[in-house]
Amino acid sequence: MSIPDASTVKAFLLELQNNICVGLTALDGQAEFKEDQWTRSEGGGGQSRVLTQGKVFEQAGVNFSHVMGDAMPASATAHRPELAGRSFEAMGVSLVIHPNNPHIPTTHANVRFFIAYKEGADPVWWFGGGFDLTPFYPYLDDVVHWHETAKTLCEPFGEAVYSKYKKWCDEYFWLPHRNETRGVGGLFFDDLNKDGFDKSFAFMRAVGEGFLTAYTPIVERRKNTEFNEHQRQFQLYRRGRYVEFNLVYDRGTLFGLQTGGRTESILMSMPPLVRWEYGYIPEEDSQEAELYERYLKPQDWLQFES
Repeated sequence: MSIPDASTVKAFLLELQNNICVGLTALDGQAEFKEDQWTRSEGGGGQSRVLTQGKVFEQAGVNFSHVMGDAMPASATAHRPELAGRSFEAMGVSLVIHPNNPHIPTTHANVRFFIAYKEGADPVWWFGGGFDLTPFYPYLDDVVHWHETAKTLCEPFGEAVYSKYKKWCDEYFWLPHRNETRGVGGLFFDDLNKDGFDKSFAFMRAVGEGFLTAYTPIVERRKNTEFNEHQRQFQLYRRGRYVEFNLVYDRGTLFGLQTGGRTESILMSMPPLVRWEYGYIPEEDSQEAELYERYLKPQDWLQFES
């Protein structure tokens, strides 16, 4: 098995953060990212980049972090109890984009690397990450393109990789108290190391670099679509599902808070505006009803390929 090289991973993550910010800035065409450098008293830090009040994006955050400590937090050891008591390094790029236009989906992506140390023992390491799409007024061709891109980047790593990580994404981004998916899925992977460092790192890179390939054409197709106040209010209502998932279920949010990460950076995933409505039921045969009836359930999106 090839030797893990944290410095090479860090260099890639910093480059990825920059490339994604450049791509999103070009898509927006008006606003630019502002950067905050931060440090963590227990070790490490990061740089948060946030674009607000753009022409296309109401808020877009693209964060890099590299933190370290003497013991893994509970959120990490819950499913890996053998890591308890080890020191660790964790690094990654995480992004969440909340567009202005309800016809453009919200999206999330992250890629990350963990390595845990113990004197006299080999380090334990793994990669994780993925990307997912959360539309409000979905278009089937957008969803198919998203999944075609995901499948294409997975193909060099094995025939079953896309299906495995697509299924994991559907299961992870599930809101059991709502009995619905957060969106239309994508890819989710974690604990990736069995194929060795080089191949595992290559897959993580492919996912990170594939994000803009998946998202850019959707934004370009929908950014000039007209919308009304009713659609805007539905977008704000559905953003509430994003908040519910991130605060109740998301392991990354828990990990960041439990390791003493920068709260502003961790919670930049929250939408700038959101609303809840008691007992909301979409009107029958409406576009809003179509979202619930057709899109918020796991399914094979590639069956609709043209």
